[in-house]
Amino acid sequence: MIGFVLRLLVVAFGLWLASELVPGIEVHGLWTLLGAALLLGIVNAVVRPLLVILTLPITLLTLGLFLLVVNAAMLGLVAWMFDDFTIAGFPPALLGSVVVSVVGWFASYFIGPRGRIAVVVRQRR
Repeated sequence: MIGFVLRLLVVAFGLWLASELVPGIEVHGLWTLLGAALLLGIVNAVVRPLLVILTLPITLLTLGLFLLVVNAAMLGLVAWMFDDFTIAGFPPALLGSVVVSVVGWFASYFIGPRGRIAVVVRQRR
């Protein structure tokens, strides 16, 4: 359970950071931020795999770069479902999805696969 909450907070932090860094993304309120983070996790778990399979030919043709468009679409879908979460077009959605992805990638360095904080110990020989 702590792993789920930790990942939810990481995504919420990524959304907050995207709203601060990217002009055109606005999130009003903590509950909207947490709700959008939760919904983004659900959308990424349910809708995104279907969309990735449907767009596989164009993803292969663009050497994987089309996945950025898919991620932006998922962020736009979440923003469409909330009144207090707005994205002003495709370029802010694309940049926002990159910010959220980089924050998640960076946090995954510290969070293990089970959602626990991982400590890496290196021994010198």
